[in-house]
Amino acid sequence: MKKEKGSTRHILESEGNFKYVLIMEGLACGLLAGLIAIIYRLLLGYAEQFIAFMASVIWDNLLYIIGWFLFLLVLGVLIGWCLKQEPLISGSGIPQVEGEIISFLDQKWYKILPYKIVAGTLCAFGGLSLGREGPSIQLGAMGGKGMSRIFHRVKMEEKLLLTCGAAAGLSAAFNAPLAGVMFALEEVHKNFSVSVLVSVMCASVTGDFLSQYVFGLEPAFHFVVTETLPLGYYGSILLLGIICGLCGVLYNKMTLKFQDWYEKVPRLKAHYRVLIPLMIAGVLMLILPEVLGSGHTMIEMLSGKEPLLLKTLILLLVVKFIFSLASFGSGAPGGIFFPLLVLGSFVGAIYGLIAIQYFQIPEMYLANFIIMAMAAFFAAIVRAPITGIILIAEMSGTLTHLLPLALVSLCAYLTANILNCDPIYESLLHKLLWKNGVNLDAFQGKKHIVEAAIEIGSEVCEKKVSDIAWPGKCLIISIHRGNAEIIPKGDTVLFTGDTLMALINDEDAPYVQHALEKLCTRKLS
Repeated sequence: MKKEKGSTRHILESEGNFKYVLIMEGLACGLLAGLIAIIYRLLLGYAEQFIAFMASVIWDNLLYIIGWFLFLLVLGVLIGWCLKQEPLISGSGIPQVEGEIISFLDQKWYKILPYKIVAGTLCAFGGLSLGREGPSIQLGAMGGKGMSRIFHRVKMEEKLLLTCGAAAGLSAAFNAPLAGVMFALEEVHKNFSVSVLVSVMCASVTGDFLSQYVFGLEPAFHFVVTETLPLGYYGSILLLGIICGLCGVLYNKMTLKFQDWYEKVPRLKAHYRVLIPLMIAGVLMLILPEVLGSGHTMIEMLSGKEPLLLKTLILLLVVKFIFSLASFGSGAPGGIFFPLLVLGSFVGAIYGLIAIQYFQIPEMYLANFIIMAMAAFFAAIVRAPITGIILIAEMSGTLTHLLPLALVSLCAYLTANILNCDPIYESLLHKLLWKNGVNLDAFQGKKHIVEAAIEIGSEVCEKKVSDIAWPGKCLIISIHRGNAEIIPKGDTVLFTGDTLMALINDEDAPYVQHALEKLCTRKLS
């Protein structure tokens, strides 16, 4: 009998070597994704240098100013053309990867890679307030998907390679390998099995190694925090967490509001909305160039020797907040990851200055409040607190601050949850799926039939129907075994190769289907 790759017979005969295959695939994917992320990071670095140079030469020359706005107009047209050719390059790219993982999107990796790199670089040359980390995740994931398609991997392995590529992309973007692993597992894959963890870690470490070889050993930005906050000041940590939670809720709601406002702009096609933030960037170049770009300049201002005035911090925070929303809301190819950390750092700096001036907290703890607010802001917005804690711990270069980071992140996380604010990437994924024909509201009150094939080694394999913890609001109505159709009963045993037919009646039908597929998918551990 012919052994077809991906068949049950092939999987059974390669069972012994499967874990090692996954590790080798993780290393190869990390190498590819890391190289892609490094190229993208280098291009954005040149763009930031260009923006800093232009800010120093055009402000007092009318001819240069006119030329700059014409340059921004050309950039907008080129970015719009890229978005028209491949709409899925818009935004950070993280919701696109999540949609791919749950099988509701099928991105063309060979189009995403060039268009995302080109359009994202053009946005950076225009000074838009966007991060490189989200695009690096999407680019890394598409590198993994390209590997999967070129080498004809099965669907299960393709999703693993997507996760590996996402981890390596973030690791290379931030020089933070553990944060790359945790974000890929906590936010993208939502699975912590041992084999997945090992493969993703191999990819992330490989991406980080390449990044450190090119950019050096330090993370993307580095805060040296020498003093540990005494336990007597932990009340201020609780208050900071609540404030960051409220700010995070505001950020999430305003991000979605800005997207809605852009959709109401008359006679402006979706792929040319990027012209609006580019024109705003042109004005800011003349009056407040510090807020342009992802935020490295603002971080350097915080870590500099000269202390900033409270009024200056508030001004920069407000302008950066609005400009970041305007940049991302337009659908421009770029992320919110780095800008939201910058915003969090300024929230922490303002809070710290007030605490120092009015509540007699020693000035040496200002950096502590900055890094705590970054972790808390991230936890409130993204709702991935473990990733935020590890990321900030890696950036501060020490593990002695884990307790305050965990406490402030928990407070921010709970505040956002109590206010019923959805995580930003979940909200963006809902909107993205709706735009691509998956209207979640359409499932409410209607019957929806889905299929799921049982793989060898899955959680339901060789178990009775009554012994399985099925997803809520999901009814198994039929089992196809070969050419036969079986009406399921409580004592019906499921086997490899069976196809389940399930009836779903819920507004979250895609996610119920995803949970059903996870039950039927082979565990990698």
